[in-house]
Amino acid sequence: MTTLLDHCSLIRSKNAGPFTLTFDFMCHDHAAYDALVATGFLNQALFAALYGIAPERILVVNHPHALAVKVSLPRPTVQGDIHDTDCYGGQQYGPLMDMEIPAPGVTS
Repeated sequence: MTTLLDHCSLIRSKNAGPFTLTFDFMCHDHAAYDALVATGFLNQALFAALYGIAPERILVVNHPHALAVKVSLPRPTVQGDIHDTDCYGGQQYGPLMDMEIPAPGVTS
């Protein structure tokens, strides 16, 4: 099993406006990008489970020319709200870092 850091040179989360979070997964090279996409790991179900968002509200876009995957979803609270614990959205990628990615075609 591998982790996202085995595939990506940059992993980040950030605000895409006050109502949306976006995650960027930028791969080392074509081989790493192809391997990551082949696993199907970065999917709506994963982000729905981690962030408590309905899967149909999550957008996953593969960008093969940029060797990147972008995931966007609604913020749990509006940016700057009294209950907002991450005003810039820059810490939201944390729960993904230690997760193991199964090889393509392997189910748990």
